[in-house]
Amino acid sequence: MSETSQTRTPLPSAPPADAVVAAIDIGGTKIAGALVDGGGALLTRVQLPTPATQGADTLMRQVELVLAELRAHADWSRVRALGVGCAGPVDTVAGTVSPVNIPGWREFPLVDRLRAAVAEFADGAELPVRMIADGPAMAAAEFWNGAARGTANALCMVVSTGVGGGLILDGKPYMGLSGNAGHIGHISVDLDGEECPCGGRGCVERLASGPSIVRYALAEGWTPPAGEEATARTVADAARRGEPVPLAAFARAARAVAASVAATAALVELEVVVIGGGVAASGDLLFDGVRAELKRYATLTFTRDLRVLPAKAGTDAGLVGAAAVAFGF
Repeated sequence: MSETSQTRTPLPSAPPADAVVAAIDIGGTKIAGALVDGGGALLTRVQLPTPATQGADTLMRQVELVLAELRAHADWSRVRALGVGCAGPVDTVAGTVSPVNIPGWREFPLVDRLRAAVAEFADGAELPVRMIADGPAMAAAEFWNGAARGTANALCMVVSTGVGGGLILDGKPYMGLSGNAGHIGHISVDLDGEECPCGGRGCVERLASGPSIVRYALAEGWTPPAGEEATARTVADAARRGEPVPLAAFARAARAVAASVAATAALVELEVVVIGGGVAASGDLLFDGVRAELKRYATLTFTRDLRVLPAKAGTDAGLVGAAAVAFGF
């Protein structure tokens, strides 16, 4: 698609520069919090580890500790809303979360618990609490201030410990009925593939996530250099040295991503695909493979020539996306 033919759409009305919201990003390994201004800048940031294998109340206490640190900041008095992004699945209608990688929470009433915590901090005053899944949060961040800015139709993916995603359709983040739209990591691209923790088979996440790349490389006989751990980064380093098994592991991941992107483009028509996350940090090792494989999978006239871009929002995309939904994007 040529630059002149791409659909362009204005951003939603920007919030005032001096407006402030609180944002929390809950993932399988960390719980981050920030105060974010109307331009998307983080005024302060805090982070604690996620006690993912512990009970629901222990997990919630960790979230409340992050919230308490934000409340101690001078700019808290200007906070107009709280946005929370969480690993999914989520239910934005019920306000509950059931993250695959946080077994302590199943249909956990996160929004109600956050409302109660904020009211306690504010002597009973109400503060709007708005929730978004982690994939759509990344998409909202890239749409607000990142690689998808000004693009009407985009898929934004996180390829990291897991694989997630979110959609921008007709110039605005698209959440779906329950807030889980764009969850590309659980599209099946191998009908006879291994079982995924979600219950499906052959999911993109089981082929392209960091742990899946490592697992494949080890199963095929690769071993990391002496003194180094087997991680997606060490597999990537070995692939850059030309080692065949690591190269095959990344080629397999790129093929899975490309197949899922092509399927998504066939359904909703995309202009841009934005990819971020730890595995995407391997750069051309992943991106060149995805672009090459798209030529095989995205063959319909309206799916060809998709632009595949690296994410710009960085590791704080979840926080910026949670702030975006707090501002009403």
